Amino acid sequence: MNGVFITFEGTEGSGKSTQIALLEERLRGRGRGVRLLREPGGTPIGEEIRHTLKHSPHNRAMTGEAELLLMNASRAQLVRELIRPALAAGEVVLCDRFYDSTVAYQGYGRGLDLTEVNRIIDFAVGETRPNLTLLLHVPPSISETRRKIRQRQTEPARDRFEEAERAFFDRVEQGYRAILAAEPQRIKWIDATREIPVISGEIWQWVEPWVPAVMGG
Repeated sequence: MNGVFITFEGTEGSGKSTQIALLEERLRGRGRGVRLLREPGGTPIGEEIRHTLKHSPHNRAMTGEAELLLMNASRAQLVRELIRPALAAGEVVLCDRFYDSTVAYQGYGRGLDLTEVNRIIDFAVGETRPNLTLLLHVPPSISETRRKIRQRQTEPARDRFEEAERAFFDRVEQGYRAILAAEPQRIKWIDATREIPVISGEIWQWVEPWVPAVMGG
């Protein structure tokens, strides 16, 4: 059975973690092997890079270029160490963010040259591309409210990305809309302001055709 690569995208506070967990449970109930991953991170090397990018007290002066390269260093390791072997073994790979986040956050959000951004992504991932991407959308105002709540709940930990100004996240949303317009066959826009069961139901409608149940599962 062929593996399937499904990625989840969306700005901060869009509910990706909740929906990925629900989808993982549903897939396992159909007898499918599931590999749950996240970006940046997912491997020991990647998790160290994740800390540097998001939580380190020494990252406040990080440039957009350094951010771009670190993101893709983590990604290159994840693709080769975990994603490709899992797909070869017939697993369903669910990844919380992948290269669309880099286009939206580093390309549009940080204002880096999109040609260079995509060139670096291509080097990091090669031919490893998602079969399906679920883009969970909430308006910037809701995202901002959820970020503030999460920051209060997780203190003293900090997330460098969540500290960005509102204009940054407005540019990120613009980036996601551009990505959707460029690849509507792969990327599915999900209204994530609705109730959790409604969102998970729509997600399953997009996922089910990709993941037939294993016999006896």
